Amino acid sequence: MLPLSSRITQANSLLAPFAVPHGKGLGRVHPEPDDATRFPFQRDRDRILHTQAFRRLKHKTQVFVSGHGDHYRTRITHTLEVAQISRDIARTLGLNEDLAEAIALAHDLGHTPFGHAGEEAMAACMKPFGKTFEHNLQSFRIVTLLEDRSEQYQGLNLSQEILDGLVKHSSPHDRPTTESLPRSPSLEAQVVNIADEIAYTAHDTDDGLRAGQFSSDDVRTTKLGALASVQATKHGTELRGAIVHLLVSDLYEATGRKLATPSIRSLDDVYRSAEPLICFSTAMQTILNEHRMFLWNRLYLSASVQRQANRGKKIVTSLFRRFLKRPPVKVLSLQRKTGSIVEEAVKDYIAGMTDGFAIQENE
Repeated sequence: MLPLSSRITQANSLLAPFAVPHGKGLGRVHPEPDDATRFPFQRDRDRILHTQAFRRLKHKTQVFVSGHGDHYRTRITHTLEVAQISRDIARTLGLNEDLAEAIALAHDLGHTPFGHAGEEAMAACMKPFGKTFEHNLQSFRIVTLLEDRSEQYQGLNLSQEILDGLVKHSSPHDRPTTESLPRSPSLEAQVVNIADEIAYTAHDTDDGLRAGQFSSDDVRTTKLGALASVQATKHGTELRGAIVHLLVSDLYEATGRKLATPSIRSLDDVYRSAEPLICFSTAMQTILNEHRMFLWNRLYLSASVQRQANRGKKIVTSLFRRFLKRPPVKVLSLQRKTGSIVEEAVKDYIAGMTDGFAIQENE
């Protein structure tokens, strides 16, 4: 087996000049010796996978509350689909697959139970204290403070490129609340942003069909649905995969044009770029916006999903008020661990709950 340094040099020779390289980058807060066999971002990925926060994602809502049905996406299956799409895109563009995968696996660690409804309820609970809740920042808090892997420091001591990717994660559902980083996101972080959107557009269409929220004919009323249906029929594949293929293919063309400009020649150029470089074409973005509006009206705002969402909001709000008034042992332990005020510890405790545990605690 080649020495680690030789394998890193070999791997870096395959990367595009604007990719984040293996083995040399922004580093960690606490310097560590190299691993005997794994690249740095591989170590980060493994640390993320072995967290309690990652394991709890299997019982957290994507659209339908966990336990609603065995075959609907949960937060963990969504995360795995985002990671798979991110790796595929990164490989095709000559980017760092390990980094893209690690960011994707961590991007939803901070989600509350009950999906975005729970997030909205938590933000409302924190508002009277002059604070808010945003799951990307909670993901950052988890990997830098709440999860441990060493007695020498708090957090997972992940590479800075991954922390940047979490803080700057952005999609139509996710808007970063901080602009404090001195650089724009890496292309790998941008890939995860757009892979997140591709994944939920495709699998939420699939789950909506499975749940009977709309029919295949309804889906074909959107341009994206019609194009995907034609491709799925032609190749004998499923609609979800056809949607992913159409979006990813357009991304390669649009992104290729941006990366071919003289202003993007290195990683530093990416960090200085004022606009995203991983993107869809204007035409595809319009088509995607139409399909997203279809999903909002026919799935996310449907009576059955809204009933679940409203119930989730009430549970999160009820737990917050009760724990704030009489903090349980776990909240007091989190408060000591983080050195935070009680409402922050209550927020950390509830945000980490699975759907089922939150329902159980509320009952």
